[in-house]
Amino acid sequence: MVSIFVFKMSNDITLRSVNVSRYILPLREGGSLPALAEADDGFKYVLKFRGAGHGTKMLISELLGGKIASVLGLNIPELVFAHLDEDFGRTEGDEEIQDLLKGSKGLNLGLHYLSGALAYDPKTEIDPLLASIIVWFDAFTTNIDRTHNNSNLLWWHQELWIIDNGASFYFHHSWKDFDKNALNPFPFIKDHILLSQASKLDEADEIAHNILNDNILREIVDLIPDDWVKWDHISESPDEVRKIYFNFLTKRLSNSAIFLNSAKDARG
Repeated sequence: MVSIFVFKMSNDITLRSVNVSRYILPLREGGSLPALAEADDGFKYVLKFRGAGHGTKMLISELLGGKIASVLGLNIPELVFAHLDEDFGRTEGDEEIQDLLKGSKGLNLGLHYLSGALAYDPKTEIDPLLASIIVWFDAFTTNIDRTHNNSNLLWWHQELWIIDNGASFYFHHSWKDFDKNALNPFPFIKDHILLSQASKLDEADEIAHNILNDNILREIVDLIPDDWVKWDHISESPDEVRKIYFNFLTKRLSNSAIFLNSAKDARG
C-alpha cells in the first residue's frame, strides 16, 4: 500500500499551555527519559523535560522542528507548553525519575500522545512527495535522528506522523560558527530512512520556499521562552539568542541548494 500525501499546511503558530497533573510512566526507549503524563486538560502527553541530558536546547529543537514541520503540512502531534509544579514528583519511588522531575520544575514541552500508534515499517511505500518533504525538512533542521536505527516516525489513523525532533539544530551545542553551520551540507542525510523514496526533492524544495518566509520563521523563533535560553555558558540575551536561531534558519533557507544537492548526491 502506498500512502498518498494530502497537503494540509497549518497556519496556527501558537501553543497552548497545560499543567501536568499526573505522571504515568517513563518511556525508557528515549535517551532523554521522556514520560507519558496527563495534564489538567484531560489529555495525555509525551513529556520532554528541561532537566534531561541536553536541557532546554533539546526542548528548543523539538519546538522549532515541530512548528516548522507543521507549517510544511506534515503530521506532527500537537505541541504544548507543559508546566511542572515544584512539588511534582516528590512521591515518585524511582530516584532517577524523582531527580529528573525536581530538575524540571517550570516550563517543559509536551507532545499529544498518539494512542495506538505503530512504529513505521521501512518496507511501507509512501508518497514520494511526502518522503521528499520529510527528507528536505530534516536536512533543513539538521536532524541526525531519523534513520533505520531510530525512525521517529509513527503510523497512526492510516497516516505517517513525525515525532521526536530533539536531535535537530545540533549547532547550538557548540554555540559558535553560526554562519558556517547554517551552510552545512548535512552529509548525515545519507542515513535517512526515507531517502530512497524521496524522488521529488526539487518539488519539496519549491514547496518549502513557497511556504517558509522571514515572517513565519520569526513567529516560530519568537515562541522560544526566555528561561529556555538563559544558559550559563553564553553572554547573549534571550532576544539575541532568538535572533541567532532566526538568522540560522533564514540563511539556511536561502541557501537550501547546498543541502538539497547533498541529498541528491546521497540518493545517487
